[in-house]
Amino acid sequence: MAKEKEHLNMVVIGHIDHGKSTTVGRLMFDTGNISEQQLRKFKELAENQGKGGWEFAYVMDNLKEERERGITIDLAHKKFETPKYYFTIIDAPGHRDFVKNMITGASQADVGCLVVDVNDGVMAQTKEHVFLARTLGVNQLMVIINKMDMANYDQAKFEKTKEAVINLLKTVGYKIEEIQILPTSGLKGDNVAKKSENMPWWSGPTMVEAFDNFKVPEKPVELPLRLPIQDVYNITGIGLVPVGRVETGVMKPGDKIIAVPGREGKGVSAEVKSIEMHHEQLPKAEPGDNVGFNVRGIGKKDVARGDVVGHPDSVPTVATEFTAHLVVLNHPTVITVGYTPVFHIHTAQVACQITAIVKKLNPATGEVIQENPDFIKNGDAAVVKVKPTTPLVIEKQKDIPQLSRFAIRDSGTTVAAGMCIDLVAKSLAK
Repeated sequence: MAKEKEHLNMVVIGHIDHGKSTTVGRLMFDTGNISEQQLRKFKELAENQGKGGWEFAYVMDNLKEERERGITIDLAHKKFETPKYYFTIIDAPGHRDFVKNMITGASQADVGCLVVDVNDGVMAQTKEHVFLARTLGVNQLMVIINKMDMANYDQAKFEKTKEAVINLLKTVGYKIEEIQILPTSGLKGDNVAKKSENMPWWSGPTMVEAFDNFKVPEKPVELPLRLPIQDVYNITGIGLVPVGRVETGVMKPGDKIIAVPGREGKGVSAEVKSIEMHHEQLPKAEPGDNVGFNVRGIGKKDVARGDVVGHPDSVPTVATEFTAHLVVLNHPTVITVGYTPVFHIHTAQVACQITAIVKKLNPATGEVIQENPDFIKNGDAAVVKVKPTTPLVIEKQKDIPQLSRFAIRDSGTTVAAGMCIDLVAKSLAK
């Protein structure tokens, strides 16, 4: 059996109309992940809607519509393989999907591809997306300077836009020497999967070759065990089987574990009898593994979705309050002290109150603009204090980043996103 290729989640970010969807569509087509026939359908659809030339964008945009309607999509559509890896693409049309996808569970992006139109250069959303990517832990980034066909494949224009992008990436703390920046035309297919005759001056990689220069992030096995529970099943003849994805650490059969906050908020102890993934018994579960595990010592009502499993020597942290770095994305008015929306943190959904807005930050650089502002609004970044209405597991970004991130949702949209930078831990003895 051939070894499975390693998998990376990639988010595609950038300013509106800089060619994200078109480039991804072109990539899918040129790597053989969409057939001529499918593309022809998209082309007809585009022309019928008066959008000739948009057929590649329809590859992804058609998915977006399907996603919104909640239809399961043929996986081949948003997965594609390079010689080295297979990728799942998170296409980020605008803020909301971007953040929701960045933060929720398995679609956390390992790597990012920033798309910049060579003619427009760095725009407002380019800056916001780059800051968000950095804040939310997308540490590997590549940049494509797109629409080279509209600039007559001019090397000087490419170099000028590249310089502006480098300056932006430096302000948020990316290491420039680790970032690949390359010229493309998503519409015409130059330097996407194939070298381009139109840019003889370019000796660097194509987009597909550049993807293979990404590195698979190391699994955080040395961190303490953190496994947020997604569901709990009671299986006749077997007993209680919680299901979830290991975020950090390692769990083995025979391990003593504790799930917190648990029903009483004090945590519940148990022993792992066996671990299973895809109907096979596992000798251990590691970060990224979605597993079911059979436990003895706890009843059906003791644990639920949103509880987090750890080992007794490093119990997951239950916070009575926490301080967070927050970015406001899509709030209809303004956010003030007292606002109590639902925070989505790992698998937990808990109403939390904002008890203080400590300071407002410049979203592009993180520097302090204002202390104790009265409110924050769309586009603002801030440091806030937060009090959960019920016990909640969250960790500090510097300790266990995988459990520090959250999204704030209100009436069906993602209004903000952020991460926990400090907290007050609840003593479980009480």
